[in-house]
Amino acid sequence: QVQLVESGGGLVQAGDSLRLSCAASGHTFSSYRMAWVRQAPGKEREFVATITRDGDNTDYADSVKGRFTISRDNAKNTVYLQMNSLQPDDTAVYYCAARPGDNGWYSGTGAYNYWGQGTQVTVSS
Repeated sequence: QVQLVESGGGLVQAGDSLRLSCAASGHTFSSYRMAWVRQAPGKEREFVATITRDGDNTDYADSVKGRFTISRDNAKNTVYLQMNSLQPDDTAVYYCAARPGDNGWYSGTGAYNYWGQGTQVTVSS
């Protein structure tokens, strides 16, 4: 089992950037495919980005492609989400998620077994 703790959220203006971090503990971090998922007020959780165990492959929701970058540092047991050109529609609680292994469906919230507590990102216009 792995424990996940997000940080780095905050209040920014449209066009600004933020970097979220997710620190993992409790098990071999490099065993897990990692993802970021967000939930806006009144909406369901939405897949944002994912990265394979070795960091070589990533995928993104269409709504964030070209603006967000997911990365990981297995030596530091941390996954990151660099968010550029933020817009008010990006306002949400951002969650870090993990699941063992790379194979299989990965672009839905049901694909992940472990979740952090979330960090709030608010983008003002």
